[in-house]
Amino acid sequence: MSNKVNPPATKLAVEFSGVTKSFGPVAALKKIDLGIPDGQFVSILGPSGCGKTTLLRLIAGFEQPTTGQLLIGGQPMGDVPPFRRPVNMVFQDYALFPNLDVFENVAYGLRGQMPRISREVIEQRVEQALRTVEILDKSKRRTWQLSGGQQQRVALARAMVNEPKVLLLDEPMAALDKKLRRDVQFRLQSLQRQTGVTFIMVTHDQHEALSLSDQIIVMRDGTVEQVGTPEDLYRFPRSQFVANFIGDFNVLSGVVESIGQETVQVSYNGQAVPVTIRHKPNTLQIGSEVLFGFSPDACELSAIPVTDDVASLSFSGQVENTIFSGEKYELRMRGPRDLESGLIVRLPVPDLQSKKYVNSNQLNIRIKSSALHVLNT
Repeated sequence: MSNKVNPPATKLAVEFSGVTKSFGPVAALKKIDLGIPDGQFVSILGPSGCGKTTLLRLIAGFEQPTTGQLLIGGQPMGDVPPFRRPVNMVFQDYALFPNLDVFENVAYGLRGQMPRISREVIEQRVEQALRTVEILDKSKRRTWQLSGGQQQRVALARAMVNEPKVLLLDEPMAALDKKLRRDVQFRLQSLQRQTGVTFIMVTHDQHEALSLSDQIIVMRDGTVEQVGTPEDLYRFPRSQFVANFIGDFNVLSGVVESIGQETVQVSYNGQAVPVTIRHKPNTLQIGSEVLFGFSPDACELSAIPVTDDVASLSFSGQVENTIFSGEKYELRMRGPRDLESGLIVRLPVPDLQSKKYVNSNQLNIRIKSSALHVLNT
């Protein structure tokens, strides 16, 4: 008799099962199968027109699936109107009422609930919501008297006061300047950790998604291209699309020499190097071309070539530009022929300063094979 105990299944806040959504002849979403874990900060990321806002509107109930099923908290939402769903939404323009003060903006949704909530309970919940977003002292001001960041906090308090299971955020920082965006990012993340509510945010800002999220959903042309943690997507993108969209991933092209269970031997620039198969490629055949790559942080630089390390990929490159970005330096380099468009290397400031690399230096670039992985086209 086995004593093995299976780990508990992850509780899902939202689940899509075979969901499609069409607007006339245009397919905005194509057979989405997706589970969003409960209690996490999840970002939906992708270029304009990829379907991310449609996905959010389906959860909110503003749109209905053409086919398939949507569940929230395990309950089907097919006939449930928006105001009956355990979700609330913060819109890009906040949609605040200029004729009401901050308190009444936040209390608005509570006053219309059935059965009716007592005035005392409304006051307690509104004050708690305003205290949570640190704007209780502005409760008697009109919203037009507030800054953009303060208005966003009012919108958050109004959404949270109804105690939703899921909070939807539609590009909530698009209208804020860079410094204010950063402040609001910290506040959003703290609010999610404090309340334990599932946050689902639509954004086209890669840095924003990487900074805030427990999980990121990358969308492309109405489909889910990849789901993973920020680190997974940054270091190990599944496809060339994700690699190009998420960050400055370096993509190479080689020829398959042999195929194993977890690695593929690739010939590149006169070298044979093992490359990890983290995501099963669409096609992988001996003698065929394969794309593989590595993140800018995986590179090591040296003035001395490494020629006898079979567990690494090594080639020479020329420094063209050096950019200081706070804790790191970013080097734009010219590498082998297929990297003529540019190779990106990031190094911590102490590493770069100690070696005093300058433009036009010819250097050796080394990447451990464990940092290389195969990409889908």
